[in-house]
Amino acid sequence: MRVIDPPASPVVLKNGKSLIMLGSNNYLSLSTHPDVIKAAKGALDIYGTGTCSSRLLSGTTSLHVQLEKELSRFKETEDTLLYSTGYMTMAGTLSTLAGEGDVILSDQLNHASIIDGIRLSKAQAKIYEHSDMTSLEENLASCESDVNKLIVTDGVFSMKGDIANLPEIKRLADDYGALVMVDDAHGTGVLGQNGHGILEHFNMENQVDLVCCTFSKVFGSVGGAVGARKEIIDYLRFNSRPFLFTASSPPSVVATVLAALQVLERSPQLLRNLRQNVNFLRKNLEELRFKVTPTQTPIIPLLIGNDKKAFQMASQLEEEGVFVNPVVPPAVSAESSLIRISVMASLSQNNLERALEKFKLVGKRLDLI
Repeated sequence: MRVIDPPASPVVLKNGKSLIMLGSNNYLSLSTHPDVIKAAKGALDIYGTGTCSSRLLSGTTSLHVQLEKELSRFKETEDTLLYSTGYMTMAGTLSTLAGEGDVILSDQLNHASIIDGIRLSKAQAKIYEHSDMTSLEENLASCESDVNKLIVTDGVFSMKGDIANLPEIKRLADDYGALVMVDDAHGTGVLGQNGHGILEHFNMENQVDLVCCTFSKVFGSVGGAVGARKEIIDYLRFNSRPFLFTASSPPSVVATVLAALQVLERSPQLLRNLRQNVNFLRKNLEELRFKVTPTQTPIIPLLIGNDKKAFQMASQLEEEGVFVNPVVPPAVSAESSLIRISVMASLSQNNLERALEKFKLVGKRLDLI
């Protein structure tokens, strides 16, 4: 674990050394936005540091209710339920809604929170090949016609940065009588004309049964939420053990997310800046002849294909003043080891150009380009 301060800024410090940060999920740089920080400080003054209770006892404030309403509007769902972490959102929703005798169909590269939620649910798991709609249909066809079926997928896959084929998933779900749940953790604030996420990206608002998001990426904090029909949210509110038996999010955290959402909606330039930075960095990495996996998101994977070299590249880039994350087994297969670059809107042109110089230097040194 590399100790860095502060971890979600364009330039960070590690052991007193400045590093250009290309490893944070703070895509719109909202965790350091002055309006967001002001809102968090204001909530601390009013509410203190925490609720010291679960939501159903004395842990619900007007801020919690307001954020649930705002997210329902933002995601165009009937109702929304907050969880204290993004992991709990996925695991808690799946383990509550599905059970023995049900079938959950899950993409091969879904996040660990989805995998663990399926295990906790005790439903039958059918894993389809990553983004392979033929594999998904074969698994759907193998189910008994009258069994409850739920297809669950990441919206943006966190290691490779690719986007789920949600229109085709929805078509197959309708054909085979399945529900659809999407984890929009890395798509919220990033995809769609206004940053509303994967449903806006595909013009599929109100067409998915459950849509989840986390607050530890674009919203610059911690926590998560699930949006769905009111009857589903009501069921989760009174039956989801990870929701019932944990302390509610501190009001300062809720205020942070509310303020971040407001800044996102009134500042379209942030999303434009992010996309410009992503396009510039990807284009130049491709021109340097790195193996760049095509994506439409701020996650840019450089395929290395060797875990030792992936660690070497991350280490040598750090020595040169650039922070990146190596991704190796078990997060990916051995032949798919990669450097995961994640881009922020607040990175300056100088930051990006200097980082590219170091990628070129280290890439040549390791015979990667």
